[in-house]
Amino acid sequence: MDENIKKPSLRFKGFTDDWEQCELRDISSSYSGGTPNVSVGEFYGGDIPFIRSGEIHSSSTELFLTANGIENSSAKMVDKGDVLYAMYGATSGEVAISKINGAINQAILAIKLNDNFSSYLLVQYLNREKNRIISKYLQGGQGNLSGDIIKKIQVILPKRAIEQNQIGGLFEKIDNLITLHQRKYEILLNYKKALLQKMFI
Repeated sequence: MDENIKKPSLRFKGFTDDWEQCELRDISSSYSGGTPNVSVGEFYGGDIPFIRSGEIHSSSTELFLTANGIENSSAKMVDKGDVLYAMYGATSGEVAISKINGAINQAILAIKLNDNFSSYLLVQYLNREKNRIISKYLQGGQGNLSGDIIKKIQVILPKRAIEQNQIGGLFEKIDNLITLHQRKYEILLNYKKALLQKMFI
């Protein structure tokens, strides 16, 4: 591994340890889900959010499952705070931290990190590496990743949990600010549209 990769040029004060390279499967456990039979009405319309790959960034879902739907399918439960990785189609390579407790289908890999590893930092790293991962593994028009591919992805992270948490916390604060200002922007944009409609004939 290149020395520049092992020692980032910008760090919090007090940290000098080399960063560590490993495969994702070395620092986590993971699993994908499934979809209950859509022809069985009693599997749907319950109170369990059914997270699909296009909804991993969202705090709400379009579909809901019943407990019976979970028990009679390969759908798997995830917890708020788990890392969700989209494997199929247009969303391949998207990654997020689950905002809700819910069930996932076969297009999502749930990643539960071992103790002392920061989920938020991992998400930032995988988002940064998305284009590289896609270009390497989705060749020849193939639109899907697999759980085995994702588990073998090489990640480079600080060895010490305290450094991981400080970096992850910084990016979490920045993302929260971006979300806040995005909402303000949308409110102002809607206000402007309303004014334009009322002020011009």
